[in-house]
Amino acid sequence: MTDQIREIIKQHGRMPTDVDSLADDADLFVAGMSSHASVNVMLALENAFDVEFPDEMLTRSTFASITAIRAALEQLSDEAVA
Repeated sequence: MTDQIREIIKQHGRMPTDVDSLADDADLFVAGMSSHASVNVMLALENAFDVEFPDEMLTRSTFASITAIRAALEQLSDEAVA
């Protein structure tokens, strides 16, 4: 899952930093991802993982790092199974 998230950020995050050089817990916004680009990342994640981020997850912290994105996706996956 982490590799797929990283690939989506590469394709849609419009970051000046090489995503592969970032730690999973690195702040993506500090690394150059804009709020606008985070929306594109969110849409690509929804498509790739067949989920929908609820309004309460549409926060900067949800998309602040690969670790945070993975946790959010895992939570959504767990909720879909329950």
